[in-house]
Formats: sequence, structure tokens, C-alpha cells
Amino acid sequence: MGYVVLHLDKSPGNEAAMTDHIKRNVIPSNADPTRTHLNRELVELPDEVADRTEAIRHRIETAGLKRKVGKNQVQVIRIMLSGSQEDMQRIESEGRLDEWCRDNIDWLKKTYGEENLVAATLHMDETTPHIHASVVPIVQGERRKKKTNKERPEQPTKKKYRKKDANQPRLCADDVMARDKLTAYQDGYAEAMAKYDLQRGIKGSDARHITLTEFYREQSLKCENIQENIGLLLAMEDAKRLSIEQLKQQEQEAKEQYEQADKLKVQKELDLKDTEDTLNQVKGQLKTEELKSKAADVGSTIMEGIGSLVGTSKVKRQQQEIEALKTDKDHLTKEVNKLTHDMQTIQKEHQTIVDKLKDELAKIHDLFPKVKELLRIENLCNHLGFSDELTKMILDMKPVGFKGKLYSAEYKRNFETERSIAEIKPHPTEKDRLQLTIDEVSDTNWFRQKYREFQQSIGININQKTNTRKLN
Repeated sequence: MGYVVLHLDKSPGNEAAMTDHIKRNVIPSNADPTRTHLNRELVELPDEVADRTEAIRHRIETAGLKRKVGKNQVQVIRIMLSGSQEDMQRIESEGRLDEWCRDNIDWLKKTYGEENLVAATLHMDETTPHIHASVVPIVQGERRKKKTNKERPEQPTKKKYRKKDANQPRLCADDVMARDKLTAYQDGYAEAMAKYDLQRGIKGSDARHITLTEFYREQSLKCENIQENIGLLLAMEDAKRLSIEQLKQQEQEAKEQYEQADKLKVQKELDLKDTEDTLNQVKGQLKTEELKSKAADVGSTIMEGIGSLVGTSKVKRQQQEIEALKTDKDHLTKEVNKLTHDMQTIQKEHQTIVDKLKDELAKIHDLFPKVKELLRIENLCNHLGFSDELTKMILDMKPVGFKGKLYSAEYKRNFETERSIAEIKPHPTEKDRLQLTIDEVSDTNWFRQKYREFQQSIGININQKTNTRKLN
């Protein structure tokens, strides 16, 4: 009996990269393009909604929220549902995959609310069938109270505020992802999947909630099959790429906010200077007129003019505008400082994640030295022009027959073959290294042989050309 896989992730910020990943607008390295057409959507989108990203926004806009949604607020919870690899393949071979999908969707709707389940996609182009679901955390009911310090009794509040309507919908991922609820989700999902001989993981263990990248890494460490291991590692690399892309998007958004705030601050400062110049000019005119009135009596006309200047509200209005602008300036300065701090925090988090991913990749390379070589050869196969299907067959470390065109970076052209054999072999001189061979020779020597054959086909005699060089 295998185990269920239920993985939840909070996701603040832009979801465009994850939507592209799920929809296969960008084919990840661990997916089989020949099976992508088997993927299917399990939740129907509203007529006016084009994709998953719009579905998330549509749910939030139509939920009747009273509070403005914060830019860094979690707007969607990503949920991955699956089971042990051999059990999922068994379910598929028994023809029960459609039933399994229906039961998963029913459980998601019952657990998180039908309206909150905005998207769900079945992926069949990876090693293990699985579902990517998207839940917008719209909740109702009383807010969770913060825990008070038991050593210090809670102080009575000086003022009592009117309680908000408990039935008012609100966006709150913390309520959905509370520790007790996460445990209940695992229990409930295992109960729903028991009919497929899938059970819950060990309850009460020391296991902690992990990221999708960590999940793939742990699966790769448990896997003994080299080909499956490569698929898991490629999936992990793709998960890392998505995390980095999201951080870059958040960083770009913060940078744009900072630049807008800076431009607004500069404009306000210019407006403030213009206002102060105008006020000083008016004050100067008033002072000049007052001095003139004291020096000589120029008649009631001038005095009335000065009285009209003093009596109007123009000066007071200018002073009020100056005070308002100063207040705006202080507010903008605080906002700019906050944005600068947020940018620095995001940059530090970004660098921390990148460093962590580099460390993880180094550990993987240490634990699986052959996998590092296989990934290098997989990249080489892509550059040479092998299809994804042929590349996977080559990575099985068996001879693979093929025909067609391969590209040589050395000669910057394609060379065609009607029948050749590609195979990965140990490097003849370098320990722990692998070598891609074509027709029993290295890819470099194979291309050189093909180039010599090409020269001979157009009438260039290689031996004659060599002898001519010696005579010269």
C-alpha cells in the first residue's frame, strides 16, 4: 500500500510564471512533450476568464471583499495532489484515473469551497500523474485570536470596538493554512483516497512542511532508478527556476513602486518650491506696499488695494497648501524609505534562496556524480539536435539507433546521417567522466569525419591539400 501526496504552498505576488508552467506555455525539462496532449483541465473557467491567473483575480474581485487586498498578501494557495509513483501508475493501468480525478475534485470542493477552487490541471507528461489545484483563501467566521503570554495576564483594553460582521468574506491564507487544519487536510485526503489503496504518512512524526523544491529533492534521494532520478532532478530544477522568476517579479514590482514614489516626491518638492516662491513674492509685495503707505499718503486707492491683498484668503490658502505639501512630502519620504527597506529585504531573500539552491545542487552533485555527467550530456544532446524522446533513450545508457541531422558548433552547420548509433560510454582517459559516442567515436571526431566526407564530396582531396602545404 502506497502513500498519498498532498502538498500546499502559499503564493504571494504574480502567478504568471506558475500559470505558464501548469498550462505548458513553457515546456519544463522534466516533461515529455509527446505526452503533453494528455494533460487536461478539471475545473471549467468562467466565460470571461482566459486562464488560471485571471481566474484567481476574478474570484477575488467577485467575492464581496470590503478590505483592499495588499500587494504582498497571499492570493492563492497552490495544492499538488498525487500518490506514490507505482500506485499512480497502477491506478492508471486499471483504468481508474478518471475516477481518481473526480474524487480529488470533490474533496477539494468540500474542503476549501467550490467557489474557491478556481483551477485544477491533471499532468500526464511527467513520471507520476498528479494534479495542480489553485485555491483562493476566501473565508468567513471570526478571526483567529492571537495567543497571549500565559505568564502575563491579558490587560483589559481601554476602548471596546464594535465587532465586525463574522459572515463578511475575507481573504486570509493564515486561516486556511493553520497547523491544526493542515493536519486535518492530510487525514481527510487519506480517507478519501483509501479506496485506491493509498494511505496517510506517519501521523505525529517530526516531518515538517517543505517546499516543492525540497519535495523533489527528497524523492530523488529515495529513487534508485537513474532515469527516474533524472526526471525528479529536472523537476526540482524547474521548481527552482519558478521560485527565482517569482522573486524577480516581486523585485521588479517593488523597484517600479520605488521609482514612481521617487518621481512623485520630486514633483511634490517642485510644487512646494513654486508655492513657497509665490508666497514670498506676495509677502514682498505686501511689505513694499506697507512701506510706501507709511512714507507717504498716496490716497485711499492704494490703501484699499493693500487692504484687499491683506483681507483676501490668498495668503492663508497658500500657507495651508504649503503645510499640506509638507505633510505629503513627509508621508512620501516614509513611503520611499519603506519601499527601499522592502527592496533590500526582497534582495536579501532572493540571494538567500539562490545560495540555498546552489548548496542543494552541490549536495546533489556530490551524492550523484553520475547524474551530473548525465545532465551535462543531456544538455549536449539538446545542442546537437537530438529530440527529447531520443535524448531520454540515450540517457538510459544503451545504444540508440537514429537518422537525421545533427548540428556541429565547430563547423556551424548540420550533418546528415541515414543510420548511426549513439551511446554513452565511460570516458577513455578521464575518471568519473562520461562521453557521448556516435558510431563508436566521440561526437567531436564524428563531426570531423563527416566534414572530411563533405570536403571529398565537393572535390577537395584532403591528402593532396596536406602534401601541398608540406611543399610550401
